[in-house]
Amino acid sequence: MSTDIYGFIEARHPLAHEDWYEGDPWTAVSIPLHPLYDDQDHESFACLFGVRDRLGWPPVATGRGLPDDVSGPVRAEYEDTARLDPAVHGCTWVSWAELRDLDLTARPAAGSVPLTRLDLLGPETGWAAVFEVMRALARRFGPDGVRLVVWFD
Repeated sequence: MSTDIYGFIEARHPLAHEDWYEGDPWTAVSIPLHPLYDDQDHESFACLFGVRDRLGWPPVATGRGLPDDVSGPVRAEYEDTARLDPAVHGCTWVSWAELRDLDLTARPAAGSVPLTRLDLLGPETGWAAVFEVMRALARRFGPDGVRLVVWFD
């Protein structure tokens, strides 16, 4: 049984903290996750989000749900997907700051498995393009001003 990942990268408007600012605080970057990442790497899903974890990874961002201040387009896409597919689950999010500071030497609890986070998330994986986009956006919006919002089916 396979699990698919869906989601968007969002950036926080630099003036969202101002009293006079009336727009959405977060803006969906113009493309969904799937052009950047379209793998079904269950180990990376477990390592990052606690989804389909068979090895006991210490997940980075599990069960956070949809952010209260999620952008309108991302909320609409999530709600449409969840309405059409009852298998949708595991909605969560992670900031670039958390990903940037991630201990890539971490291993799953099943110590006999010779894997690290670097093996699953490093430059030779499908996550490289996602992380490069987030890194570039963080130069403009700051590391806490960029996040990845995801869900699974």
